[in-house]
Amino acid sequence: MMAASLLRRDKKSTAAHLKADLQRTDNSSGLRQLQELLDSVLNAERGSDPEALDWCKWLLAGGDGFDEFCRAVRSYDNATLCGLVWTANFVAYRCRTCGISPCMSLCAECFNNGDHTGHDFNMFRSQAGGACDCGDGNVMRESGFCSRHRLKTGENVPSVPRDLLLMSEMVLPRFIITIIQYLRDGYTEPGEDTRSHLNEVDLQKVLQQLEPHISFLEELTKMGGAMRTVLTKILTNQQTFKELSMGEYNVYAKRNYEKYLSALKSSGLVSVEEKGAGAGATDTPAGAGALSLLGNTCCLFCEDQDGLQGVGQRKRVKLSSTTKDPSIMDTLKHKCFLEELLFWTIKYEFPQKMVTFLLNMLPDQDYKITFTKTFVQHYAFIMKTLMKSHESDTMSNRIVHISVQLFSNEELARHVTEECQLLDIMVTVLLYMMESCLIKSELQDEENNRHVVVNCGEALLKNNTYWPLVSDFINILSHQSVANRFLEDHSLLLLWMSFVSFFQGMNLNKRELNEHVEFESQTYYAAFAAELEACAQPMWGLLTHCKVKETQEYTKTVVRYCLETLQMWFDAIGFVDEPALNQLTFHLPLHRYYAMFLSKGVKCQGLDLDSLLPDQEMLMKIMVHPLQIQASLSEIHSNMWVRNGLQIKGQAMTYVQSHFCNSMIDPDIYLLQVCASRLDPDYFISSVFERFKVVDLLTMASQHQNAVLDSEQERPMLEGALTFLVILCSLRIHLGMSDDEILRAEMVSQLCMNDRTHSSLLDLIPENPNPKSGVVPGSCSFEEMLSAIADFKAPVFEPGGSMQQGMYTPKAEVWENEFDPIMVILRTVYRRDVQSAMDRYAAFLKQSGIHTGNPWPPYKERTPLHPCYRGLVRLLHCKTLHIVIFTLLYKIWMDHQNMSEHVLCMVLYLIELGLDNPVQDDKVEEEHCHDSWFPGTSLLSNLHHVINFVRVRVPETASEVERKRERERERETPASTSSESSTFGQAQVFSLVAERRRKFQEIINRSNHEASQAVRPKSSSSRWLPPGSPPQLVTEILEIRESMLSLLVKLHQKLSAKQDSLSLSWLAEVDPAHHAHGDGLTAIERILAKAATRSRHSKRCLQEICGKVFPPIPLKKNSPGDKKSMDKEERRQRARERQQKLLAEFASRQKSFMETAMDVESPETDAVMDMGSAEPLDSEVLYDCVICGQSGPSTEDRPTGLVVLLQASSVLGHRCRSDTPKRLPTTDEEHIYPEDTCGATHDVRLSLMQRYFKDSSCLQSVSVGWDGGVYVQTCGHTLHIDCHKSYMESLRNDQVLQGFSVDKGEFTCPLCRQFANSVLPCRPGRGMETGAWHTPSNKSMSTLVKEVEDLQEQLGIFPVESNLSKEMESVIKDIKSTTQKKYMDYGKNPGSPDNDFLFMYSVARTNLELELVHRGGNLCSGGASAAAKRSCLNQLFHVLAMHMRLYSIDSAYNPWTRLTQSTHSRDNERLKAISRTRMLHLVLMITMLCVCLCAEHFTCVVKVLYSLQYTQALAALSVRFSREERLAWSNSGAAKKVSSVWSPHSIEFSLQQFCLPFLRLSCLLQHHLYGDGLPGCLVEEEFSLLAGCLGLSGSVQCSGASSSAARLEWNLDAFDLISQWCSEVIALSDTPTQQSVSLLGQDPQWAAPRLLHLPDNYNTIFQYYHRKSCTSCGKTPKDPALCLVCGAFVCLKGHCCKQQGVCECVLHSQHCGAATGIFLLINASVIIIIRGHRFCLWGSVYLDAHGEEDRDLRRGKPLYLCEERYRVLEQQWVSHTFDHINKRWGPHYNGL
Repeated sequence: MMAASLLRRDKKSTAAHLKADLQRTDNSSGLRQLQELLDSVLNAERGSDPEALDWCKWLLAGGDGFDEFCRAVRSYDNATLCGLVWTANFVAYRCRTCGISPCMSLCAECFNNGDHTGHDFNMFRSQAGGACDCGDGNVMRESGFCSRHRLKTGENVPSVPRDLLLMSEMVLPRFIITIIQYLRDGYTEPGEDTRSHLNEVDLQKVLQQLEPHISFLEELTKMGGAMRTVLTKILTNQQTFKELSMGEYNVYAKRNYEKYLSALKSSGLVSVEEKGAGAGATDTPAGAGALSLLGNTCCLFCEDQDGLQGVGQRKRVKLSSTTKDPSIMDTLKHKCFLEELLFWTIKYEFPQKMVTFLLNMLPDQDYKITFTKTFVQHYAFIMKTLMKSHESDTMSNRIVHISVQLFSNEELARHVTEECQLLDIMVTVLLYMMESCLIKSELQDEENNRHVVVNCGEALLKNNTYWPLVSDFINILSHQSVANRFLEDHSLLLLWMSFVSFFQGMNLNKRELNEHVEFESQTYYAAFAAELEACAQPMWGLLTHCKVKETQEYTKTVVRYCLETLQMWFDAIGFVDEPALNQLTFHLPLHRYYAMFLSKGVKCQGLDLDSLLPDQEMLMKIMVHPLQIQASLSEIHSNMWVRNGLQIKGQAMTYVQSHFCNSMIDPDIYLLQVCASRLDPDYFISSVFERFKVVDLLTMASQHQNAVLDSEQERPMLEGALTFLVILCSLRIHLGMSDDEILRAEMVSQLCMNDRTHSSLLDLIPENPNPKSGVVPGSCSFEEMLSAIADFKAPVFEPGGSMQQGMYTPKAEVWENEFDPIMVILRTVYRRDVQSAMDRYAAFLKQSGIHTGNPWPPYKERTPLHPCYRGLVRLLHCKTLHIVIFTLLYKIWMDHQNMSEHVLCMVLYLIELGLDNPVQDDKVEEEHCHDSWFPGTSLLSNLHHVINFVRVRVPETASEVERKRERERERETPASTSSESSTFGQAQVFSLVAERRRKFQEIINRSNHEASQAVRPKSSSSRWLPPGSPPQLVTEILEIRESMLSLLVKLHQKLSAKQDSLSLSWLAEVDPAHHAHGDGLTAIERILAKAATRSRHSKRCLQEICGKVFPPIPLKKNSPGDKKSMDKEERRQRARERQQKLLAEFASRQKSFMETAMDVESPETDAVMDMGSAEPLDSEVLYDCVICGQSGPSTEDRPTGLVVLLQASSVLGHRCRSDTPKRLPTTDEEHIYPEDTCGATHDVRLSLMQRYFKDSSCLQSVSVGWDGGVYVQTCGHTLHIDCHKSYMESLRNDQVLQGFSVDKGEFTCPLCRQFANSVLPCRPGRGMETGAWHTPSNKSMSTLVKEVEDLQEQLGIFPVESNLSKEMESVIKDIKSTTQKKYMDYGKNPGSPDNDFLFMYSVARTNLELELVHRGGNLCSGGASAAAKRSCLNQLFHVLAMHMRLYSIDSAYNPWTRLTQSTHSRDNERLKAISRTRMLHLVLMITMLCVCLCAEHFTCVVKVLYSLQYTQALAALSVRFSREERLAWSNSGAAKKVSSVWSPHSIEFSLQQFCLPFLRLSCLLQHHLYGDGLPGCLVEEEFSLLAGCLGLSGSVQCSGASSSAARLEWNLDAFDLISQWCSEVIALSDTPTQQSVSLLGQDPQWAAPRLLHLPDNYNTIFQYYHRKSCTSCGKTPKDPALCLVCGAFVCLKGHCCKQQGVCECVLHSQHCGAATGIFLLINASVIIIIRGHRFCLWGSVYLDAHGEEDRDLRRGKPLYLCEERYRVLEQQWVSHTFDHINKRWGPHYNGL
């Protein structure tokens, strides 16, 4: 065997040998050898084998190395497209300015290399995956191409030498068939029994084994155009496929081929068995179930309605016959590798690798066309597989990943539509899909309903499984040429209408009347999503192409089919004329298609409306369901549907919500407007009131019976009906407004409800859902419009810590001229938003001084109606409406029950609309029915028509009947009808309903028999009588003698509570323009003024009415109603006064509370220690306990404590030398070096010392609180320690979820709720030794020194055990447990007294240093800023001092004696005084002696230490001199100037700088211990001022001398002492010079702590870090984060970097900030704070151009650093106030 011998040789030489053979002209032997070799290497039976891959690589390369081969092929790459394919979660860009297709996207590299400055782009995280479109002119404009793809590289690439790819052409076909055979082999058809996950597991296994093979193919595609061309040839060559696929060459291959054929069988829409049986049931069991359930019903789109065959069959037959191309239904046939590869890709549910390979090939044009055709050919099969899939979500994403690349290209889409009937396939497939979940509709006639709708509970709808298909459909409809084909193809349109009708009337709600519904179904989400995605979006897509006159025919066709389908629907549900009671569906897509095409036709195509409308009868039917929805909305808000649960409210909200409103409520209202403009107005108005169930209410009588409503529902329903009429008559969205006007109105209404951020405004403005059309958010008009109507409020940071975003707020002129309450009502999802808008409007009026009271919604002039809709005005001029208006005015005037201000407001609005829109033709139709009411239809003439008597039906118990009897007794006419009774009866009901009925009959011409019946009131038949029959109705006649005008005047009088509120003179000078804003009075005045100016008759009548002086309404005893109205105002007034009084009292109480508790008024004195001024000096300090409220001193037995928060802090350790903060690295070249921080420097220093000196002395000569020091802060409130314990107990038992952990001792201050975790006991006795301080002391320096020494001797006496000392011990424990162990043990033997001593001392030091930092690093500002930070240092020092006394002082080395006596014994082991931190001695001495040190001793200590400090400064300076300088100074002293840097002046300055830190801290200490003020000063004077404060007067008494030497004061001969100190230092000289010098010359100046300096543009950080690998585990983290203190890059929640169960961010926060961490989350742009065991989201310091955060980078707009926010963050870090300012904390359980 040749193959065997070839296999034995090495691969490289074999490949070279074969290639040479194949290049000969006679290459038959080479071919034979190659085939044999491949037979043995590539064998699908053996499974996948790495060896085979290796052979392929060598063979392709033909003897060269594979890498060289790759490079060679790449050099011939002629591709002009990028085509980079990515999967889900990849970060890509989309630029709307450059995109032609809305789906265009770019990879980061192409985006950054192109020029998109000033474009509308955003970054996004890909959901389904995608591919880069750079270089593709069909999808994006060339100007947006990146620099690499802008050059047409194809032209100058040399042609490929034939021999380079020769081997590839030979080997790859075999390689691909091996993959295919492997896929065939691995697939097992999921049988009924194995429909478990086993099957999926097997498929996964097969795919895993194939992974390397497919990756290899993917690698090949990335070699560029030359290799892709070869692959395309192989994948599309039908001959090769025939030869290799059939499997002629061996048994295995044959068997394999049969497997493939059996897999193909079920690939058609109708499977093979069904064809044989001729049955139409679908092959999915679910579908069969749904269809058989329908039984013998008939489906909509059958032409003949006999409906005898089963609906399943009928449908299927129907479907196959209407589809032109039966191949959709048939089994697939494959002609090339590509087709079979796609087939298996689908079978295996789109494995990611296969998808990526198929997409990577797309830059090859031939491949793209073939692949698209193949994809279309498999479309039905894809859908079948998707429906069966368990992972439909993932699969949907992968399908769209492919289809969006193919269908976004118009050229390609048109080609496939023409050649492969893409549109037919899509519509058929969608229909087929929905048919699997149809149920019988129960709308209207439940028994005989023949309509079927989709079942929203099915998984198909609930999981949006249809989404990929619908999204493809929308995508191809966005291409003009494809949409035109769709609109021209009538059979397709018919199919589509039948598809839409499946959604008509879905998700039917039935009102629960008795029980509350047990289970609230949430199917409505699915229903709304389905209507929006499957019906509305394709509709908007089609509408985009119907914008010009030339496309008129399309609109006519669609309208015609809509009407036909609607007619079929009415027949199918058995609708006659009345909607069924208590049923509601929000889904009427057919109505909405009809409405939107009507609107477009009239608005853009100049069509005549009447030519598109059906007859009156059809219009009446069309009107019913949209009107039913409007009435139901009111019912839902009136709580009539409350038993249906919350979900019904959810539906009502969704219906008007911004993403749905223009596809749902807007078309509905428009359709009703069209109906109203064409139907008889009286009929329409009476229908409205009947639908809203308030007919019974519209009676003049004071009592009535309502058959359908409870009395508390009457008012909201009446308000609803009137508001609906106002909206109907005044909304102009589809009746003549231009797109810009609509956008403006929408924007104004949203901004009036609330200030909005830019993004929420974009989201709330309903845009045309199709991205290519109409108002696209982000278009220029949006920005221009916004700046025209709104002002930008920059983002502010409120003191409470809540961060505001940048907001837009309406300009004043918008409130004045454009605020439209009607639009607001239409667009509010929550009713409270209407109130919010009115409140804001009222606030504006008040502020601008226009109106101070409670304003009514302003009336707004409307844009003129489009001529087609003029008929709408007739609504306002019909008698029925006028009767209703008259009745309501009368009832409001009479104070009948259930009338409200809103009712009056709407009634006035309607009157005003009628006056502003006069009707054109004034031919008065004589209608006998209404003569008793009004003569004509014009509102203007009816206003002054007086109505004398009205006949009403009232219950016997009503007041009218009583009064009639009284009258009969007394025979006198009444002054007025009573208003006492509270309910009212059935007045003009008959006329209303009968009128509507009569009109209805005339139009429909039914039999007279029905007409005679119809006169009976409708309500009585369906009336439910309560037990105990109601009172009988009797007919009464009321005397009224009012006109609408007189009622208006009387109402004005009533509202103003003045008798002659409208004088005659008022009428003379009236001008309607003045009355734009105001309350009800203004509205009435405006109407009267308009009436008077428009008609002379009205003016005369008005003068008459106002001329009569009305007699006051007599107050009868039996009519409390009148009394009510008179007293109301008075009562209101009193209530208002009471409220004012209460508020004032409350405010004064609050103020006094603030003064006592919070110390607001007197920031200079400390809240805790208020003693100095008021009380005598020797009396004790009194403390208030905030728990028990008692005031008293702190005693040994019952100590009082300060509420404090102890927290570990490394802020000091992060200080640097330089003032400029370190920069965050954003390239690989930049780094941050931590060595120069304060903490690092001190660590180095300590380790140096520990090398040369004895441990205990080292520990006494440094401070360690730089990293992990304990900082103590308080809110200033005090409590008894026993009270605190019981408070903690109660917290522990409290089950409420708290943001803190009680077990860790955390709590919130009971008074101010500030976070705290310990209580610091207050020392009994006086406060600060204020008195002692100010008495001048005459003792000499040396006596003081001696006294101090004696005091030290007494230290050994330990205080007695008491409650106080116990508490002090427990606080010390708390302090120690606050920080980690490693921050306390610095010595060589942990736990030694020295260690403890060092730690205690460092706590004191840390707190002093931090206070200095908070004061800005110096004391120039004086004492003011300190009071804001309530200080607890005094108490802290006492506690520490108590603790220090436990340690006896090492008498061999007493620092005090060392400093003040000239001893001659040397001890080289000891660390020499001069090199110790001078400050150390100070605090050390003070804390140890604190308890008993008086002020003069303090000064003494300071003086001695100052001398040491000064000497140290001199030494440190001299170290810095060069040799010459040293010589010059030592010879000449300061007398001669030396030509060097160091002039006497500069030396003086350096010495002062060296000593300043010491003076500052001493001053602070003195301030806290003795309550001395800190005077403010200029920076230059700081030294002399502080020295003066500390009593370092020295020998200078002359004014203003600020020489540092003059401040010295010695207790023995200075020279002796200094030389003694120096000799100690000289003993150091045996240590290496460099280091000993560094110990001497330490520079004590540190800059304030700063966070890192961040780049201005967030993209800089994002691009560098979001793909960066983690330093510890080497992977790219899923959630990368950055520490803003030190710049460390960490994984958030990453399990890879966990140590002992603690995640990396928490670990880092402990290491870097002693458990405080500030992290920037790269993928979310937000900052997260970790504090101990809790964390909180702080917010973002990066905002977009509109001042908004973009959490999780959802919008992907460019973000810029907000300096103010960053400063606030830094300030909170430095001042340790994260716990107080941020409120939302949660435990992190070490998981961050």
